[in-house]
Amino acid sequence: MFFRGFELHDKNSHKRENAMEEKSLTLRGLNKLAIFHLVTSLLVIVSAFLALRHFFIANFPTSIFEGSFCDISPFFNCDSSAYSFIAQIFGVPIGYFGIAIGLASLMGIIFPSKAFERTNKFLNFFNVLGIIGLIFISIFILRSVCLLCVAYYIFSFLNFWLYAKYGIDAEKGLFKPHFQPSIRFLFGIGLLTLVGAVNIYAYHQAKIEAQGGGVANRIVQQYFSLPAVNNPSIISPYYTIQATEKFEDAPIRIIQYGDFQCPDCLKLRNDLEDLKKDFGKEMNVVFQFFPLDAKCNSVVDKDKHPQACALSYIAAHDPNKFLAIHDEIFDNQRQTRSDEWVKNLAQKYGVEDALTDEKTKQIVHDLINTGKEYKPTSDRYTYGIRSTPTMILNERMVIGTLPKVQLRAIFKAILDKEKKGKDEAPRFIEDWR
Repeated sequence: MFFRGFELHDKNSHKRENAMEEKSLTLRGLNKLAIFHLVTSLLVIVSAFLALRHFFIANFPTSIFEGSFCDISPFFNCDSSAYSFIAQIFGVPIGYFGIAIGLASLMGIIFPSKAFERTNKFLNFFNVLGIIGLIFISIFILRSVCLLCVAYYIFSFLNFWLYAKYGIDAEKGLFKPHFQPSIRFLFGIGLLTLVGAVNIYAYHQAKIEAQGGGVANRIVQQYFSLPAVNNPSIISPYYTIQATEKFEDAPIRIIQYGDFQCPDCLKLRNDLEDLKKDFGKEMNVVFQFFPLDAKCNSVVDKDKHPQACALSYIAAHDPNKFLAIHDEIFDNQRQTRSDEWVKNLAQKYGVEDALTDEKTKQIVHDLINTGKEYKPTSDRYTYGIRSTPTMILNERMVIGTLPKVQLRAIFKAILDKEKKGKDEAPRFIEDWR
């Protein structure tokens, strides 16, 4: 019945010709309004494309130097969005659908018609409904927002406003004007979008496959080409994975400079937990506190993660409770911005004194300051460790996260090298996947 109304509208649209002539966004030539609409449509496409590009960069780095890391606010974080459940629909990144919406509006300007304008008005209405849903999920569930997505939302809302205020009104009312698409145009746009989605899905799957093949091989070779660095003067006594009593005795040794409020640190923690199933008996991992919070870390110029220092003190206060607190914090990372949640966490584990205990603070500060022992890794900074996560993996510095399949390849290569006693990087073998 719903679409039957669309068909009836198309058949009887000539009865409203005169009314529609009075109001149109695309049928009056390239005036100032149309140019503004053209610009907003292009910006919708560009912002959606950048979001799509970031999705692939964050999830599928092709170099060990492209790992994602936290150095912005935990709330405005595109990596967190790229890893989330709303980043894709059936294997197709949502940025692609934003491009499709923008292209439909752009084509409606280049090839104007009443039917095309009504259809775009319909599509932009549902696009805004979808955006409202995404904003709600981002703020109240993910508790982080991607700035690229914010740009897309703004330009999409502008386009919706343009269609609502200046677009063709074949019907009167609050909602009816948005529900008069041309079935012919709707079907054509839907078909083209589906064809594009199939190709994007295939590209996505190819990227997944590539991570375990040639890309993993390149990552391993790049890892072994990294310059050797010393372990910090103080190695954290806080283990998250422990295979041997002495840290240096394990074949795989990771000193993880981490921040409890960093989404990329959460991803690395989850990946290491999965890899623990295969490498747990050969791997030592220690958590080297590095909160991106100026209240306890002089490397940071502002409180990027405002609760990070407090969480570090709570986790460090009692070494016997560290792992349980470490896991609870990461399992509830979205709640850590709440003062009440942090207070309740300390009470739950009986470590209320952690926030005022000078000995605990000194331990955390000493571990933080070991980051200054490394040479600068960028012309912009005068110190080595500046972001999280940063790993000292078998005396080589790896900045940011890598896909789990690439970490697995590096771990297997390290074990292969260890067993064979070779200094050079091992050759790529199929079972690294």
